[in-house]
Amino acid sequence: MSWVEKDNKLVKDFEFKDFSEAFAFLTRVALLAEKQNHHPEIYNVYNKISLSLTSHDAGNTVTDKDIKLAKAIDKLS
Repeated sequence: MSWVEKDNKLVKDFEFKDFSEAFAFLTRVALLAEKQNHHPEIYNVYNKISLSLTSHDAGNTVTDKDIKLAKAIDKLS
């Protein structure tokens, strides 16, 4: 599944083998987000993760910062 623009956010769901695999992915996402100083909204239940990207400083809209981070996250999965 690719990123979908919904409610002024880029949204994507991920599913992993188990919680450990999902959490490892989230750790890698956290390192990317910190490096780019742009942080996703994260929802995690066991092996399922939902990420949302929006630029709060641009009035809660999707910007190039969101697209850049989404592309970087896609390289992790």
